[in-house]
Amino acid sequence: MIYRVMADIIVIIHFLFICFVVTGGYLALRWRKIVWAHIPAAVWGAFIEFSGWICPLTPLENNLRMKGGSLGYSGGFIEHYLIPIIYPAGLTREIQYAIGTFVVVLNIVAYWLIIRKRSTS
Repeated sequence: MIYRVMADIIVIIHFLFICFVVTGGYLALRWRKIVWAHIPAAVWGAFIEFSGWICPLTPLENNLRMKGGSLGYSGGFIEHYLIPIIYPAGLTREIQYAIGTFVVVLNIVAYWLIIRKRSTS
């Protein structure tokens, strides 16, 4: 039971991390110090997508699920949890490139707004 709970906590942390990667630049418009945590997180998120690697949280979650008596899954977190919601087909390299590009562009816009806001203050 404890392993399944721990696996679920990892899923929540993983999801919140992804949300932070996507929205952290915009949070930094309000709270500037977030920049120091967000930039490495955004770089990591984009790197994982562009490289095709699997985030280390995914094998950790799978390991905990198996220890808890459940089956693990193949692929990564995004493929298992998010892609079925967003896309009808499975994760492909093209989709990973698109996700990585989306993260980069979204954050470039956010940091451009931060710089613009700072220069007008």
